[in-house]
Amino acid sequence: MARPRRWELAVARAGGTWWNTAVDRLLELLRERGFRRGSFVLSSGRESDFFIDCKPAVLLAEGHVLVGEALLRTIRETVGEVAAVAGVELGGCSLASAVAQASWQAGPPLDAVYVRKQEKGHGTRRLLEGANHLAKGAKLVVVEDTVTTGGSTLRAVDAIRDSGFEVEGVVAVVDRLEGGAAAIRDAGVRFSALYNRSDFMGDT
Repeated sequence: MARPRRWELAVARAGGTWWNTAVDRLLELLRERGFRRGSFVLSSGRESDFFIDCKPAVLLAEGHVLVGEALLRTIRETVGEVAAVAGVELGGCSLASAVAQASWQAGPPLDAVYVRKQEKGHGTRRLLEGANHLAKGAKLVVVEDTVTTGGSTLRAVDAIRDSGFEVEGVVAVVDRLEGGAAAIRDAGVRFSALYNRSDFMGDT
């Protein structure tokens, strides 16, 4: 018999639900490891008074398990049935792998696909890695670490569509509440996130 995972034991001791305990613990890791206040320039070019880097938290063994389970549940509740989960280079790649692993344990399995920001200059010159075995028209969901304007996410959506697949939705770890969710929805793609700005800044 497999041993209970640490967070499962914590849930049992606390008498709480898995979802609340896992999501709260992941948020705690993100706040501790990846959240900073200050003056920053984001990849979108915007200036911000806070910065969230999910990688230090989700690359922990514990964080990897938690984010995979949380994203998988959100995908199944808000997006529905898909053939694979696509992670946008760089932050989304570990998320796609975490979801793939969680889906293998829970069933049915979802394979991971990596979406490059630009075409490789050598070899196969692919923008998508891990998608060769998927049937044309297969439905994918995109996972992102943080969403600001939605620009990089929509470029990934275009790359997936140009490769002959459908994008059923985008699920992010953090929505910064700076217009990205609306831009993604305006492109005809469902959007949801585990957390948003207020979970870190304490405002609304």
